[in-house]
Amino acid sequence: MPTSSLQTRLLAWYHKNKRTLPWRDHPDPYAVWVSEIMLQQTRVETVIPYFKKWMRRFPTVQALADASERDVLNAWEGLGYYSRARNLHKAARVIAREHGGTLPRSVDDLLKLPGIGRYTAGAIASIAFGADEPALDGNIKRVYARLFDVTEPVDSPQGEKMLWDIARQNLPKGKAGDFNQALMDLGAMLCFPKNPRCLLCPLRELCKARATGTQELRPVKKPRKSVPHHVHAAGVIVRRGRVLLAQKPSKGLLGGMWEFPNGRVEGDPAGELAQVLEAGYRLKVQRKEALGVVQHAYTHFKATVHAFRCDLLEMSDVSALQWVAIGKLGEYPMGKIDRWIANALLQQTAT
Repeated sequence: MPTSSLQTRLLAWYHKNKRTLPWRDHPDPYAVWVSEIMLQQTRVETVIPYFKKWMRRFPTVQALADASERDVLNAWEGLGYYSRARNLHKAARVIAREHGGTLPRSVDDLLKLPGIGRYTAGAIASIAFGADEPALDGNIKRVYARLFDVTEPVDSPQGEKMLWDIARQNLPKGKAGDFNQALMDLGAMLCFPKNPRCLLCPLRELCKARATGTQELRPVKKPRKSVPHHVHAAGVIVRRGRVLLAQKPSKGLLGGMWEFPNGRVEGDPAGELAQVLEAGYRLKVQRKEALGVVQHAYTHFKATVHAFRCDLLEMSDVSALQWVAIGKLGEYPMGKIDRWIANALLQQTAT
């Protein structure tokens, strides 16, 4: 495939059709960094309002570095994959302390920051600083896998290496930022995972997968493992207008977020509630009425949580537990399941 033809066609298409995005052509590299972190495993239309709110709340690296973790997680709530927010916060403090509040320009220095991997470093370096660096997100992987009819699974070490080599070999000098964004836009606007719009694609005559009729079979991915399903029982313990919350450990799923005391059950959630709360939190409760059932799918498992109103009989001094005024639940960052329970409690209390 003639590299120059690919570059010329794609860049011409991009300059005519590129998406209007709030972080695109932004003068501050900080905005590019924030957008790239938010866009990891999250759709553009979901990210846009969060990005705008984030930039109003934390307009600079220093503002983010000075913020509390609770404020950061609150601003991120609903985007999921909360380690991204915690790493943004940690990295901002490193940049403020070691780089004078200015995002470093080189890929090597960017890779030293929490939460920045090979793709994100290449995207920031090329888009924000004009460096000749390739990038390889999900959209770009799909485009290259079809253009070059890659038969290796793109999520395998061999497939990953092959795609990085392709990306490096086809990068136009001095135009890497636009080229990387053009590939992203092509994947988002035409080269869909299913039913790609090949007839509208500026690269259709160069696409090897289209020539062999394998575009629907690319990219190849490794077989998915079965996803386990966990059932939890949660206690909503209210006393004098306050409800008991637990803060999750800083590391791990939803680290640093707040939740209603809960535990995994093997049988009847109502019957096992008292047992799991005593085992996990040293709480003795008497179950009252059911508040509701909520389900959510995470990356590696699915969860169903049965929430129950409870009376507190006995409570040991546990530092991870905190009484919170029901009216102030919105100030405590939560995952989707616990936010649903909080909203159900607020609605029940208001009636």
